Amino acid sequence: MTTLSCGVLSGPICCPAPSSARGVRGAAGSSGASKRSGGRPGNGEREPSSFLSASSASASASDSSTSSSSSGSDITASCSSSGVFRGRFGARASPSALSGAAGRVGRGWTGATFGISRAICPLRCMAPTPGTGAAFTNGRPAAGSSQVDLTSVLSVDTRYKTETHAAASAGEQVVEETQVLFEANEEFRKNALVSSTEKYEEMYKQSVEDPDTFWSEIASQFHWEKKWDVTDGKVHTENFDVRKGPIKVEWFKGGKTNICYNALDRHVEAGRANDVAMFWEGNEPGYDSSVTFGNLLDLVSQVSNYLRSVGVKKGDAVVIYMPMLVELPVAMLACARIGAIHSVVFAGFSADSLAQRISDCKPKVVLTANGVMRGTKFINLKTIVDDALKQAKQEGYTVETSVVFANEVATKKEETAWVEGRDIWWQDVIPSQSTKSEVEWVDAEDPLFLLYTSGSTGKPKGVLHSTGGYMVYTATTFKHAFDYRPGEVYWCTADCGWITGHSYLTYGPLLNGATVVNFEGVPTYPDAGRCWEIVDKYNVNIFYTAPTAIRALMREGDKPVKKHLRKSLRVLGSVGEPINPAAWKWYYEVVGDSRCPISDTWWQTETGGFMITPMPGGWPLKPGSATFPFFGVQPAIVDENGKELHGECSGYLCVKASWPSTFRTLFGDHPRYETTYFAPFKGFYFSGDGCHRDKDGYYWLTGRVDDVINVSGHRIGSAEVESALVHHPLCAEAAVVGYDHEVKGQGIYAFVTLVEGVEYSDKLRKDLIAKVRSQIGPFAAPDIIHWAPGLPKTRSGKIMRRILRKIAASQIDELGDVSTLADPGVVEQLIELRDK
Repeated sequence: MTTLSCGVLSGPICCPAPSSARGVRGAAGSSGASKRSGGRPGNGEREPSSFLSASSASASASDSSTSSSSSGSDITASCSSSGVFRGRFGARASPSALSGAAGRVGRGWTGATFGISRAICPLRCMAPTPGTGAAFTNGRPAAGSSQVDLTSVLSVDTRYKTETHAAASAGEQVVEETQVLFEANEEFRKNALVSSTEKYEEMYKQSVEDPDTFWSEIASQFHWEKKWDVTDGKVHTENFDVRKGPIKVEWFKGGKTNICYNALDRHVEAGRANDVAMFWEGNEPGYDSSVTFGNLLDLVSQVSNYLRSVGVKKGDAVVIYMPMLVELPVAMLACARIGAIHSVVFAGFSADSLAQRISDCKPKVVLTANGVMRGTKFINLKTIVDDALKQAKQEGYTVETSVVFANEVATKKEETAWVEGRDIWWQDVIPSQSTKSEVEWVDAEDPLFLLYTSGSTGKPKGVLHSTGGYMVYTATTFKHAFDYRPGEVYWCTADCGWITGHSYLTYGPLLNGATVVNFEGVPTYPDAGRCWEIVDKYNVNIFYTAPTAIRALMREGDKPVKKHLRKSLRVLGSVGEPINPAAWKWYYEVVGDSRCPISDTWWQTETGGFMITPMPGGWPLKPGSATFPFFGVQPAIVDENGKELHGECSGYLCVKASWPSTFRTLFGDHPRYETTYFAPFKGFYFSGDGCHRDKDGYYWLTGRVDDVINVSGHRIGSAEVESALVHHPLCAEAAVVGYDHEVKGQGIYAFVTLVEGVEYSDKLRKDLIAKVRSQIGPFAAPDIIHWAPGLPKTRSGKIMRRILRKIAASQIDELGDVSTLADPGVVEQLIELRDK
């Protein structure tokens, strides 16, 4: 086992010493299957682990009147380059965005104001120009500088410096503030994996100047049956420029490994067979189980042996359409063990969507369950699968084997529709398989999985990730972005049907030997304290969820959180969309007791792992900013002509060079891969996102470029307007889209969900518009406020903006498929309220 000498990691990403402190909950039976406790028949599961239920889809964010007070002088973002993507809500937050964040500083983090005029470059330390405020020592404020108690920082409006400029075309007031930063305490920093900006800069510099050495040293900590090829000192090859030929990325080619072996066998062989690998928490309180690394390896071996018995071999596809049972990650790992390509489809997609994916990747087998309970709602998964397989057959492809997990807590076997000769009960064939399964050693560049992403139109894109680079990158990002310590319990609330569930519920944590929590239910069932009950139950140390879930829980108030201890929490995380400062502050202050740093991560299905992310303890945080690039990631902000911008700027977020988990292609459609991601800006990977880099070098994601609204020549990010709206104490959540305007070209159409119990009124409509005018400028004021009891969201919490655009454009007959929504009835409500 290789330990790095360059300081890239503080220890090997491998097997921590066996932990005798954690016992085994729910011992496995002879077949290796875990038992579910709770009094009903075993193997209780329900439905997809996307984190918002139908009942909570409309219960979105809220800023309480105390935490979102509009007192104080609101501020407006300024942009140093042409006003495009005017700085995002975090970097240019109003005092109200952080009001009330004081008073809980003692046990963990401190707030400080800094007037920094020199940018934080990934390769340079922070250093202020004399006279601008704080002095820094080792990347932190020196003694006697402007570090102060949060109470005073957050209650004094003089921390903002107002300057009036002759704005180019709007004449609005532009305000520049001295940013409030949040920094870990000395004890946290001292023990952090990346404990200072100097350490980060040293490691980052090596990662971009000598990526081959950097990543090969990390890769050496994993098991490779055969080491990768090295040509002229290089372990990777790439072409990111369509002008120079086909786009191609390869890392560790020629190396033979297996990600399942590294995630399970390696830990078992190191003596950790009896350590808990996964806690499973069912939809219904009291239904739970635990699975040790030994149990998990046995289960994976049994499923892999069955797949082999029905003809699945290396390179074949297997579609998995299952709720968040232990069996879902087991199925993924089983495919990886034999070199099969898994394609997990979120168990909430419609039969049409599932059929599209089946027809595209042509799986040998489909793995599913007969049904699931999500909150109080039953979803008949088997019926959806039957319809999808019928459609696929009509389109020319027949699946011969469908393995169905009998989830008898949700529905009875005898009530399940059945196709003889095709359908097989999981419980009839898996437990009888051997718990010993040979590992299929695969090349680092062999495919690991397909994950389909869909836009508002067109065929879903099959994002293909390979094995070796993905394995190395997800393990490394997990360890550093969450400051993971051996023996900690980690909970990611995502469903395995999304990339987050792949990288940071299954592979990344297990490669590090972490104990993960797998939750089947929803955060508000049976009450809004469920998450924090689970945190206390399993002593969760690291909690990773989406801003949508955070805002939904905010709406329920502080009481459900504070009735639980949450003392075990050490690090919090955010994923999926930009988090507005009000939600960030609530998450930090209420959930984390003002002592837990927040890793606000930016990445994509296509990137495989974190691209821009804080490293707890490494540097101060700005609420709403993803902060700095991860090792080896070279972000570039470009203008509409593809020219890279430097310093403080706003534009299109691209990446200059490959990283190990770069996706290799779109399945069966490499030309689309090139035209979508590499043709728009030659020589760059184009993320599709807008971005602002502030004067200190912090990165702020402004949302998808197609969410930018062009109003009378002003390009306005939808996220910025949404953040301004939710700063109003009576606005729980907002979603903004553009619509055709005969004068302005585009107008701003805002869907607004109010705090529970608040009634719609013309006065409130005017107040909301005034809030946007004061915080951003008159040009950004919404033209239409559409009252929304709820927003159309998938069960994972993603807002379906294409539906909102159709409603805004009165294209009601073109709404398309709404079956994937957590609550399809929301759409009808929005249509009814359109002109009110």
